[in-house]
Amino acid sequence: MARALVLFAHPCPESYSAALHARVVETLDRRGWEVDDCDLNAEGFSPVLTEAERRAYHDAPENCGPVQAYVDRLRAADALVMVFPVWNFGYPAILKGFLDRVFLPGVSFRLVDGKVKPNLTHIRKLAAVTTYGGTRLRALLAGDPPRKCVTRAVWHVCRPSRMRYLALYDMNRATDAARAGFLDRVELEMQGF
Repeated sequence: MARALVLFAHPCPESYSAALHARVVETLDRRGWEVDDCDLNAEGFSPVLTEAERRAYHDAPENCGPVQAYVDRLRAADALVMVFPVWNFGYPAILKGFLDRVFLPGVSFRLVDGKVKPNLTHIRKLAAVTTYGGTRLRALLAGDPPRKCVTRAVWHVCRPSRMRYLALYDMNRATDAARAGFLDRVELEMQGF
């Protein structure tokens, strides 16, 4: 059975992001995926890269010690789905911290002659499900860092055969119908994931 690691990064269980997260998990589960549901806030994940962790950052495999359980979950995944809101044109701090602390040398990448080589190539499918407060144009004018990080940096270390970036823009003015429609779109995408 294929395993999907679902990373969820929103602190409020009544949020629209929580509804998206629930739809992702339910749909993947119905489709026969073994879902490792990682709610970073509920699990109390600390996003802070400590001084000791930074000093040992390149010392694989010892660098995994403080986050070994999360490294093991990432290594066991065949798919990675990230569910998060975009805040201030970036990830919520807890998700950024996960990438800083868990996507380590020897885990997500290898350095070969100073170049980053992918090391999560067992992850065959990658998706992001997100919302933006502003319009797509506003995100583009700001460079849309979250989209680029997922579709370039995270994609690079995985090299998945399937990649989806699903975003609801202009959340600040989204109608009930727009939010419901996006939930349906996410479900449809996860059915074919």
